[in-house]
Amino acid sequence: MWRRTYLFLVLVRLYFALSPSYLHPDENFQGPEVIAGQIFSYPVRLTWEFTSDDPIRSVFPLWPVYGPPMLLLRWLWIGNGNDGEIPPVVVFWTLRVLMFVLSFVLEDWAIHELVQSPRHRKIAVILVASSYVTWTYQTHTFSNSIETLAVAWSLVLIQRITENKQRSNSFASAILAFVVVFGIFNRITFPAFLLIPALRLIPHFFKKPLALIAAVLSALLTSFVAIYLDTTFYTDHSITWSYLFSHPTITPLNNLKYNLQASNLATHGLHPWYQHVLFNLPLLIGPAALLIFFRPHLSLRLYSAISGVFVLSIFQHQEARFLLPTVPLILSSVQLPKNQTHLRIWAGLWIAFNVIFGLLMGVYHQGGIIPTQVFLSKQPDATQAIWWKTYSPPIWLLNGKNEVLRTHDIMGMKGPSMLREVGALATCHKPSTNATAYLEEKEGTYLIAPLSATFLDIYVPKTDGHLHFQEVWRHTQHLNLDDLEFGDDGFWATLKRVIGRRGLAAWRVTKDCKS
Repeated sequence: MWRRTYLFLVLVRLYFALSPSYLHPDENFQGPEVIAGQIFSYPVRLTWEFTSDDPIRSVFPLWPVYGPPMLLLRWLWIGNGNDGEIPPVVVFWTLRVLMFVLSFVLEDWAIHELVQSPRHRKIAVILVASSYVTWTYQTHTFSNSIETLAVAWSLVLIQRITENKQRSNSFASAILAFVVVFGIFNRITFPAFLLIPALRLIPHFFKKPLALIAAVLSALLTSFVAIYLDTTFYTDHSITWSYLFSHPTITPLNNLKYNLQASNLATHGLHPWYQHVLFNLPLLIGPAALLIFFRPHLSLRLYSAISGVFVLSIFQHQEARFLLPTVPLILSSVQLPKNQTHLRIWAGLWIAFNVIFGLLMGVYHQGGIIPTQVFLSKQPDATQAIWWKTYSPPIWLLNGKNEVLRTHDIMGMKGPSMLREVGALATCHKPSTNATAYLEEKEGTYLIAPLSATFLDIYVPKTDGHLHFQEVWRHTQHLNLDDLEFGDDGFWATLKRVIGRRGLAAWRVTKDCKS
């Protein structure tokens, strides 16, 4: 029964990995798009983290994660005699499968090693495998997802080192040092999860100095490679040894300096110190949050999660995905209710919570953006694409269409201003009885917006006397949760609009031109 349940949950995880939901732009802009621009000829758009005078994102952790599958795909593509670049959508789905495999193998393996009791291990593995966070966030290309794996395996290595008291474990110490440096260059928050577990290494390093020396040497070598790669990436000219030592690009240091300034965090949104504890953590683990207080299983994993939440709560900008590393640590550190009635009630709540949020975040959340980009990449006339009330679309998925198609991201613009923007870019209207005659034109302007945007109702499918809207594409599995205007429309009216009118559409917009 346990094996069948686990296999079913693995298939559920694969299903969500292959669903085109779009949880946050960072899953593209802070990872795959950067490396895709290096390996392929796709035009990409680097965000401010990579283009500022003091860049805060490192390319060092991106290469070992996303580089090998992209290089392998390119080698296979060329080796089979194909011309041109491999379609970017193939790369996109390959990376989703990669994240699924990393989650399925490394995350589950870590739980197997960290939980000693066979009975508790089975429960822990099922809880982690049945979490919607595992289905969705961990199968997307987030730096937080990679951080989750790095934290888990750091704990595994610490456990291996400290439990074997007869050997110095120099090799394991060196690997741990590599993982720690990798984790720091991946996300500056990484050390927060190791504050308490790392204390267990102090007695071991005192007794086994060779292990400490191996760890220090490994950390220095890994740091040097990371700084070299970052300096090379962020420098326009070839670097020399003297330049590397006099002008190194140390992205974790830049990241720390940036996040220590409240004025910088204010541009991303400031939150109270209790945001993570009272809102973000329950949003991630739902009914399991009750078990932390009533049925905790004290372990190094739980202490790691507590230290991580505590440190992250100090920073004023707090997003739920920052706590991803705590999810498998907490779920493997709780005990289920002993009373059978309470257990059934809790299990029912747990299943309902994860099914609802799994479908919401894994299928519908901004789920039309990726399919729409693929659609636009195949439109021969598309030269202008205006995205309104959606997340920023990843332009590397346009498959070379970037050379002629300009993407305009006006997500928060008011309706009248949006119409002016569209009107300025629209091509001249050419009446035709053929619904697809526009495909033969050389230029075309497309407006991409959610169907829940009621502002467009008076214009679509009608015309305002100047602009003409022709719907040419629709993806129904799309929810725009950033369009929840409860204050203006009321609670039920807002839900009815956003959920009842779910979907993302693309309209080809033309205008009446004077002779």
